[in-house]
Amino acid sequence: MSTGSVVFSIRIPQDLRNTMEEMKEVNWQEEIRNKIEELVRDKNKERILAEARLVRAEMKGVVKASELIRADRDER
Repeated sequence: MSTGSVVFSIRIPQDLRNTMEEMKEVNWQEEIRNKIEELVRDKNKERILAEARLVRAEMKGVVKASELIRADRDER
């Protein structure tokens, strides 16, 4: 991961912003950054898992597990 950072701006309703400003104890920048990182990790895991399932489904008909086991035993 890169050590640099960039600014990412979003628009939120004014009433939400006002409520956030009332909560002085919350570090909104850190909280939002953490939530974005968590969401990116989760979505990336979902994408990788979907790709792996697709590869597995494509391979399922190509080679049977029993054939792989037999080939492995025969090589010994």
